[in-house]
Amino acid sequence: MNSKSLVSIDDISRDEILQLLESARHFEENPNRRLLEGKVVATLFFEPSTRTRLSFETAVNRLGGRVIGFSDASTSSSAKGETLKDTIKMVSNYVDLIVMRHYLEGAARYATEVTDVPVINAGDGANQHPSQTMLDLYSIYKTQGKLEDLTITMVGDLKYGRTVHSLIQAMRYFNPTFHFVACEELRMPDEYKDLCDRNGIKYTEHTDFSPEVINASDILYMTRVQRERFTDIMEYEKVKNLYTLRNAMLADAKDNLRVLHPLPRITEIDQDVDDNPKAYYFDQARNGLYARQAIICRALGIENA
Repeated sequence: MNSKSLVSIDDISRDEILQLLESARHFEENPNRRLLEGKVVATLFFEPSTRTRLSFETAVNRLGGRVIGFSDASTSSSAKGETLKDTIKMVSNYVDLIVMRHYLEGAARYATEVTDVPVINAGDGANQHPSQTMLDLYSIYKTQGKLEDLTITMVGDLKYGRTVHSLIQAMRYFNPTFHFVACEELRMPDEYKDLCDRNGIKYTEHTDFSPEVINASDILYMTRVQRERFTDIMEYEKVKNLYTLRNAMLADAKDNLRVLHPLPRITEIDQDVDDNPKAYYFDQARNGLYARQAIICRALGIENA
């Protein structure tokens, strides 16, 4: 595995996380630089995406690089039966960096084993989404002025939500307190609760999205119930609308509370929340540009200071 690849947030240390956040801050001050002049980046999206793909491609373009790739696997040779190994090895002949999203857990890690080109995981199944985690951390830091000692409430699909899984792993360095709000079918997997236990992180589990939980929070991290993760559509229909945030529910929340969401938002945040100053999810998406510029430059060994 190329040491500059980013497959899991576990691939980088606390100090590297802080360095990436500082790099993102520099890019926010000046996102248009020719740091990638002459570089070619492949965006290989075997699973649909809008925000993540456009964010990565905009990051490359604003830094003067070029993008090749596909946004629909049916238009690639994988539709003809080409193996993932062959696709990665073929694309590696042309590019300096691969950004990949895949529907199978572990696909990004496997890609790093068959190429010397650095790989950035843009999401693999329900497993990891480290670039989303970095923009989440940057958003938390910008809105709270710190990462340490915060109360973070995660709501909705905690079983399949790779964004919350990655965020837990990253926040273990910063002494958080977590509230996990989910129905039994979508509760936080034991492996992530075990991680909290091993790192002395406090957490509580709730099935009720109560005022007490909301009002105790510094960050309210909403997630959609992901239809694409369900094999039984009836199970999806049963749980898809269980947790919805409405503007009135924020009336007594802390002044510093910010509502995050990895997007797309379906029914889990009412549109009447959008004009509340505590709503931060669209700003959060914009922060993805700066965080991904920082990640791309790290992968290519380029200093941006």
